[in-house]
Amino acid sequence: MAEKACIKRLQKEYRALCKEPVSHVVARPSPNDILEWHYVLEGSEGTPFAGGYYYGKIKFPPEYPYKPPGISMTTPNGRFMTQKKICLSMSDFHPESWNPMWSASSILTGLLSFMMDNSPTTGSVNTTTVEKQHLAKSSLAFNCKNATFRKMFPEYVEKYKEQQLASERISLEMSIDESTRPAPEKVLDLMDDVNRVNELKDVRRNKRQPSPTWMVFLLVCIFGVVMALPLLQLL
Repeated sequence: MAEKACIKRLQKEYRALCKEPVSHVVARPSPNDILEWHYVLEGSEGTPFAGGYYYGKIKFPPEYPYKPPGISMTTPNGRFMTQKKICLSMSDFHPESWNPMWSASSILTGLLSFMMDNSPTTGSVNTTTVEKQHLAKSSLAFNCKNATFRKMFPEYVEKYKEQQLASERISLEMSIDESTRPAPEKVLDLMDDVNRVNELKDVRRNKRQPSPTWMVFLLVCIFGVVMALPLLQLL
């Protein structure tokens, strides 16, 4: 059971965190246990974690702030093992380096900074940039399957629903566009029809061309002979 000094300290730190939130971090204590805090780290732009939402827990000891907390991450992320304690200078992996002046805000700031780094540590994993980006893209969907996450962070559940609606809207627009676009076979048939019409026009155009010059000359000669016949009869 937490000591009174521990409870007062964590309550004070939570009020301070609400007043001055840590950038890219949301954290709040469990309603039933102030020693268990839940957090979400938002991946920073310009990193492989951009667009990711990483859910985890901080478990403070009853002797806090004189002893450090344990830190773990639940969301697959490509940087740390899931459901395993993360080795940090401000975690219970290194009680000898713990400073009682550190707070929940400083712990979360350090965790976010260390996640964006590539330094190996106990509990870290090696993955490619592509793998991290893929995990970032699927992180919110993964988190929303967790009942505790849904209860602790309803705002992220709403964000996920909005993303789903936007994705469905885009898919619907693409399907409508595909359905209105003529199929390749129809396009080829249409081109054949156009070619046939052009051929018919060429044939008709050729039929309408003027008669050759020799034919005109012949007709003029015949006309001249016919006109000259009455005069020959008079002679």
